[in-house]
Amino acid sequence: MPLALYALTAGAFGIGITEFVIMGLLLEVSVDLGVSISAAGLLITGYALGVVAGAPLLGALTGRWRRKTLLMALMVVFTLGNLACALAPDYWTLMAARVLTAFAHASFFGIGSVVATGLVASHRKASAIAIMFTGLTVANILGVPFGTWLGQAFGWRATFWAVTLIGIVALLIIALLVPSEGKSEPDERSGNTLAVLARPQVLLGLLTTVLSWIGVFAAFTYIAPILTQVTGYPEAAVSPILLVFGGGLIAGNLIGGRLADRWLVPSVLGTLVALSAALLFLGFTLDSPVLSVIAVGLFGAAAFSTVPPLQMWVLGKAEGAGQGLASSFNIAAFNLGNAIGAWVGGVVIDHGPGLAALPLVAGFIPLAAIAVVLASIRHERVAALAPRGCA
Repeated sequence: MPLALYALTAGAFGIGITEFVIMGLLLEVSVDLGVSISAAGLLITGYALGVVAGAPLLGALTGRWRRKTLLMALMVVFTLGNLACALAPDYWTLMAARVLTAFAHASFFGIGSVVATGLVASHRKASAIAIMFTGLTVANILGVPFGTWLGQAFGWRATFWAVTLIGIVALLIIALLVPSEGKSEPDERSGNTLAVLARPQVLLGLLTTVLSWIGVFAAFTYIAPILTQVTGYPEAAVSPILLVFGGGLIAGNLIGGRLADRWLVPSVLGTLVALSAALLFLGFTLDSPVLSVIAVGLFGAAAFSTVPPLQMWVLGKAEGAGQGLASSFNIAAFNLGNAIGAWVGGVVIDHGPGLAALPLVAGFIPLAAIAVVLASIRHERVAALAPRGCA
């Protein structure tokens, strides 16, 4: 794999830390800024909504930019956003800075996916996407725990200063290693890129992503209380178990990329089936401390095995004008699934069968995503046969 691909991985690493590290610093932020923990928790929601809003906004404003220029501009936004977080004098300034930082998220991963696929041969495109997203998984395993420790030891602002430094380093690496484009970029510079969002296949692909990750975050959002209140683990055991989950993320991400390179449609369906099965397995093993840890690892692997196939699926349906915009919208779809999944999980806990049943309920949600994929395949076949029938 070319070195330029790892430059994208570095950017993904920094963005991954920014998105998730706040979860471990809610208490410190709430005490320092004089707000409740629940209000501090809205900083997570604000970021997710910023990702969703940033995709169409930046897509419309930067559709004709050269990709390397756009990637560097996004890292500048990311870096300045984290600097603003570190300097924020009050809660609402911090919220605004988080939303500003989130604007770079969807477009970076979306355009980065297109750039990554252009750096390698056609039979390695999904693997290239997987390697870029490895930065996100490593951020969860190493960056977030370190950022949490740093914030707890030296104040939460120290974490954002550190991420600002990461942003500067990532910007320099992208500037040095990512090649510049030629004079023409037909997929981004011709036609109305927004028209890609009117394609039924693209919309069905985005819906598939949303549904699959509703299932993921309906369970993952509440994994700590599941492990402590249902399985019976002490709180000190949660972090080591989440390392198992993180190891599964990396393995699943790389495996999903390899599978998608060879068999894209079967890998989309297969990884969604695996996600449903892993969630159901977790639900049936919560009474066993040993099996539940194994199930958490399998859940992590199954969850991120869906990422490269789903991203390649949408990229394939958006072939031509607007491919980068569709890719960015798919990243926003992941985050929309995250936000809805957390809400669904709360409804199941408060008004449904309860915490213990949450993985089982979540396990059935990817089946809806499978139904959408099958509908998409059928729609595509009917559309392909229509001209022959008319003839």
